Amino acid sequence: MKKRAWTLTPFFLIFSAAILLMAAFSYRWNIYIFAIEMSIALISIVAVIITSKYFQGYIKSVVRGSARSLKGVNVNYLENFSIPVLVAGEKGDVVWYNKLFKNKICKGRDAVGDFVTQYTSGAELSKILSSDFVDVSYGERRYTVFANEVPDGAVLYFIDDTFYKLTAEEYADSRPVVAMLTFDNREEFERDYDDEQLAHAIVIVENTLQKWASRNMALYKKVSGSKYLVIMEERNFRDILEDKFSILEEVKNLSFPGGKAATISIGVGRGKNGFKENELIARRALEMALGRGGDQAAVKTGDTYRFFGGGSSGYAKLDKVRARVIAGTLIDHIKKSENVLIMGHANSDLDCMGAAIGLWSAVTKSQKKPAHVVVNQSQSVATPIIESEINAGNANMFMEPEEALLLANDKTLLIIVDTHSPNFLESVELYKKCKSVVVIDHHRMMVNHIDNSVVFFHEPFASSASEMATELIQYMGSNILTRLEAEALLAGIMLDTKNFVLKTGVRTFEAAAYLRQCGADTVEVKRLFSNSIDSYKTKYQIISQAEIYNSCAIACADDLGDDVRIAAAQAADELLSLHDVVASFVLFKRDDKICISARSLGDLNVQLIMEQLGGGGHMTMAGAQIKDATVSEVREKLVDIISKIDVKKVKEEV
Repeated sequence: MKKRAWTLTPFFLIFSAAILLMAAFSYRWNIYIFAIEMSIALISIVAVIITSKYFQGYIKSVVRGSARSLKGVNVNYLENFSIPVLVAGEKGDVVWYNKLFKNKICKGRDAVGDFVTQYTSGAELSKILSSDFVDVSYGERRYTVFANEVPDGAVLYFIDDTFYKLTAEEYADSRPVVAMLTFDNREEFERDYDDEQLAHAIVIVENTLQKWASRNMALYKKVSGSKYLVIMEERNFRDILEDKFSILEEVKNLSFPGGKAATISIGVGRGKNGFKENELIARRALEMALGRGGDQAAVKTGDTYRFFGGGSSGYAKLDKVRARVIAGTLIDHIKKSENVLIMGHANSDLDCMGAAIGLWSAVTKSQKKPAHVVVNQSQSVATPIIESEINAGNANMFMEPEEALLLANDKTLLIIVDTHSPNFLESVELYKKCKSVVVIDHHRMMVNHIDNSVVFFHEPFASSASEMATELIQYMGSNILTRLEAEALLAGIMLDTKNFVLKTGVRTFEAAAYLRQCGADTVEVKRLFSNSIDSYKTKYQIISQAEIYNSCAIACADDLGDDVRIAAAQAADELLSLHDVVASFVLFKRDDKICISARSLGDLNVQLIMEQLGGGGHMTMAGAQIKDATVSEVREKLVDIISKIDVKKVKEEV
């Protein structure tokens, strides 16, 4: 740190003496030069004397003011204080200190004229005065610094609490961290490998996990067939966080016969809790990681989640036992209820409305309970399905949210489809009023999800909510679906799979086959996707404005009419057909929000991108709604996120 100018008095005195000597030599050669040099020397000496006296008075005034602030004690009291004391001027310069400060902190060095920031870890005097205290590290010691404001400066007290701070740090570093791991696709290996190959594959995965745990000084224990327990200290877990769970990629890069790849999911519980509570938190975090598609780590600290990985599309489960059990449980709750309300997300689409209509049919025909589909028809984009049901004489099927609020009571069962977040519901008030809630959704798990449901049927591997509803309906009775309802469900499946191209598994085709048996006509379903000429023009107007940035197509739509939401989604799908485009994003304004439709073919996880903007969805289809922003502002944020993606690496992995 630089010394203040007044502490350089000795140098000015040396300078004056040098000029006097020069003047003495000049006297013999030139009387005029002698006079000039002598004048400069005398002026310098006088300036030094005046400045020195001024600052001596300044120091005395600050120190006396400090002594007076201590209830009238004299300066000797400060000198003999039992802790290091420093007196600083109003500019933050050191003007005085006691013996302990000089011996313990300065090690005998003169500190007058230094700035206090040199001894307070960079904290300015104003910050110290405005705070209750400041933690300081100086050399190998730790201090807590308190400040007392006095006239023309401040008194700083340095409390040496090194032992206590090191003890507190050791306590924090030794807190237990519990991690639960699972071999995501072990069932797939069991199905495709013989016993010898399977045993070899499991050994490779488990050896990799053991080495990872050993590197991080962690306890590793196999809990069951595909689950593992890892316990470590907080100090070691910080290295894993900094490494961003490289074990996820390490396992994925393992080689197996047939080109198969293994993935793991990790749930971590950490914080101030003990082993038992952290283990429970780790289990919940693992459920969250699996609910988001697996191949990732979920770290729960307090009420906060952090996610790592999640780049793969996950592995679908072929077991239908869970669907049958859920269907039985759902029937029990329907029987106990007085009436049933079925509600989806705001701005309902074909998938949301198809699932709702299918379940309405099951409730009314199989269980003979009064039921209604709650939908704001003016804002729904599934108008063709709604109109076809109304024309068929089922107008009483649909109910506006305001009417549903009047009908709901303590014995009402609310079935929520195609969303699991309370923020996206058609009516949040209706959800809060109903005590019995069932959730049926296929979107990857969000942190802010409905957690008070009596049934939570969540399958992130399913193609659509309509596929999940179709599976349940098969176990709820026979002859439930009419042709119209089967077509509504098939339309929902076709929408989310992009005509059976994306996220399509064996169960998807089985559900479609069942709907065909129920009379669904694929030609009529195709007509449900037909657009008006205005919507068609809007779509291609959006596409014409698209730009390619880092292999991502971005288009913005402003004031393009009421059909912009449908056109934006279709434009996002269309942009994926462009060469070398791995993802597409269409931004448009609706009411007071900026909406984004995001799509990919599976190369890039658009869900992770949308989550950074407050949205969510699937790996191949996601969205977000941002309030209090303009289209250009949201586009700038989106471009910033995309710019950090290594698209070249993404393409190589694919």
